Amino acid sequence: MLSEYFADVPRSPGLFITATDTEVGKTLVTGAIARLLRQAGRKVGVLKPVASGCRHDREGLVSADAEFLAVCAETDYPLSVITPVCYKTPAAPIVCAEIERREVDFEAIAAAYRYLAQTCDVVLVEGIGGALVPLTEQVTILDVAAAMDLPTVIVARPGLGTINHTLLTLAAVRAAGLPVAGVVINGYNAATADIAEETGPETIARCGRTHVLTVVPYDEDSSVEALHLGPAVLEAMTLCDWDALSKS
Repeated sequence: MLSEYFADVPRSPGLFITATDTEVGKTLVTGAIARLLRQAGRKVGVLKPVASGCRHDREGLVSADAEFLAVCAETDYPLSVITPVCYKTPAAPIVCAEIERREVDFEAIAAAYRYLAQTCDVVLVEGIGGALVPLTEQVTILDVAAAMDLPTVIVARPGLGTINHTLLTLAAVRAAGLPVAGVVINGYNAATADIAEETGPETIARCGRTHVLTVVPYDEDSSVEALHLGPAVLEAMTLCDWDALSKS
């Protein structure tokens, strides 16, 4: 189904950023990658194909995540390109589509990705929720990632239970045939960390046969809503060569 929309889309350097769940920090991590690549002189395209819980403004429905990504990438592309499918309902896209009587527009998603791939040096694509969030009964956000054929970064929580959630996500990404760029642990608080949080990254790397790219600390100065990236987040994210990963 998706192949017909993405058949003529050029292969672009880039990354697909997913997570083990919602509210894990995908947008923060994607924004930080965009900022670092922009500082390295790259023209960065950012794409969040589908967003829910959007608000109305002069442009129509607008995603706060898209605004944050645009600021981090220093791009003037319209928010309608950054997030081509927006829903007001704060729910999974398959539910939003039913409530708002408007199906996910895969043609619009492919067109936005095609435009960014043709006009930018690198494209960062942020998923919605976890890797297997359904867009329709047959299509998940991971299927969209597979159509784009991008290396995948998995963002995970630091706490108890994250090993299971991360290993399940790794298995899903690999089953989709996508290369795993690695895992980012987000929101780690060294002052309050327990044994599960301290040992989680090494266990994920060993049992998941992957790399933990970096551990991002909890940072009160960083806020997607305030369109601000704090120095602690950026410092942790500099430990990885995102430019090299995007070309793998």
